Amino acid sequence: MQWRWTMAGVVVFGILAAGPASAQVRDIDGHPFTPFTPSGKAQVVFFVATDCPVSNSYAPQIQRICKEYGEKGVSCSLSYEDVRVDPATVRTHLRSYGYRDIPVAIDADRALADRVHASITPEAFVIDARGMIRYQGRIDNLYSSLGKTRQVVTEHDLTDALDAVLTGRPVARTKTEAIGCFIPRD
Repeated sequence: MQWRWTMAGVVVFGILAAGPASAQVRDIDGHPFTPFTPSGKAQVVFFVATDCPVSNSYAPQIQRICKEYGEKGVSCSLSYEDVRVDPATVRTHLRSYGYRDIPVAIDADRALADRVHASITPEAFVIDARGMIRYQGRIDNLYSSLGKTRQVVTEHDLTDALDAVLTGRPVARTKTEAIGCFIPRD
């Protein structure tokens, strides 16, 4: 299943960006970016949290995917879904987990998560060059359930979806169940 949508506005720690498909948010340094409007072949938006062990365990994998697919025209961004996190805490988290060169937003009012129905961290969304959500879900099948990991990853859902998008093929599995921490709602 694929969706096309536009954003009327997103508030990220008090900054409003309005406009249709080209809506912008501000990263933690105040720079504008458009998380759901790829500038290249595709965009991956990762919903993460500083206090989610599953999300944190995927930090190296997220960075590997962003680096490898960045060379193929795919951009990445992180949307922090912590209840009350400030830019300083996010910067510390980014340094602690080795994140570099990835735009980061704090989704303080859940506008980003609500727009695409993200409910778990980590959860990934692949948006193609036309603004279509082509994949939503887990990064891979490392976790068989919360707290239980497999010895060997056998399904690479996110990279399979990216490979399909980049070669113009349909994505075989457009949605998978993400396993991790729930995104809190007020």
